[in-house]
Amino acid sequence: MDVVIGLDPGLACTGWGVIAADGNRLSHVANGQVRTDAKQPLPARLVRLEEALAAVIAAHGPTEAAVEEVFLNDNPQSTLKLGQARGVVLLVAARQGIAVGEYAPRLVKKAVVGTGGADKAQVHAMVQRLLPSAKIAGADAADALAVAITHAHHLASARRVR
Repeated sequence: MDVVIGLDPGLACTGWGVIAADGNRLSHVANGQVRTDAKQPLPARLVRLEEALAAVIAAHGPTEAAVEEVFLNDNPQSTLKLGQARGVVLLVAARQGIAVGEYAPRLVKKAVVGTGGADKAQVHAMVQRLLPSAKIAGADAADALAVAITHAHHLASARRVR
């Protein structure tokens, strides 16, 4: 059985979700969101993100990690801050020796909902259907669980191919 943590990076809010995957059988372990204070300097916000995610990983002991890839938006400053938060997310997993899969948002939507053009509400609804016992902490946590589900499906497929 794999324990997978999915991570949806953001500087203001990073979603995380942990699932257990036994082949195609999925079960919810935990989920949440790490928020940082926009009034704090950037380095302090990155430290807060690192400390909180390290505690989540220590508490749940994932064997696999999956991170949503960065998308570009109209504001270069926002894209840069998102990239810095994503770097912290990757660093936290790497420090624990956890292999990280990276998935484009369209691929996650396609894997969970069936179409790459799904909106956040559709992703949230499908995650709730796939993990009925989960009390989802918010949109970013739902996205993180969707990334974890995508990774679990890819792991199961790779094992069948072998």
